[in-house]
Amino acid sequence: MYKLKHVLLLSLYCMLWGNAQNAMEQTIYQFQVTDIEGGTFDFATLKGKKVMIVNTASKCGYTPQYAELQQVYDQYKDQDFVIVGFPANNFLWQEPGSDEEIAAFCEKNYGVSFPMMSKISVKGGDMHPIYEFLTSKAQNGVLDSKVRWNFQKYLIGTDGKIDQVVEPGTSPTASEIVDWIQG
Repeated sequence: MYKLKHVLLLSLYCMLWGNAQNAMEQTIYQFQVTDIEGGTFDFATLKGKKVMIVNTASKCGYTPQYAELQQVYDQYKDQDFVIVGFPANNFLWQEPGSDEEIAAFCEKNYGVSFPMMSKISVKGGDMHPIYEFLTSKAQNGVLDSKVRWNFQKYLIGTDGKIDQVVEPGTSPTASEIVDWIQG
């Protein structure tokens, strides 16, 4: 009985340690998503780059951030930096359009050339797996977070792990973001 108890405890410890190790080893590079044109976007192609992931909306008070996102992308895209936009309709139905309508809106109004993905859900029961990863420490090994509104920014380091979460109202050109990109 004594040995069985120790074996069970050791097994439990190994299982918990293994789960903790798996969470620490998971990165953004494990995801493939659908881009706004219906193709496959593989995050593994971004290895070694800093990545800003942002949930977007076309009818939000923060929608003008598209221009600032594009400005930052233009300035740093040749320095191992990329922005990945995920349109989402989770906050007051501020992204009602289809992928085609969203792509046309972004191009026409803001000249967006950074990668835009197909519209997804960033919270709730139908949350997309990439946002489950971004918001759950059990999955990302770094932190728990909650998507508070449109244009929340997840800053992903060159190791594929979350470095920080930036509030929706923070401009993409804010010093905390630019310093992170340059650092």
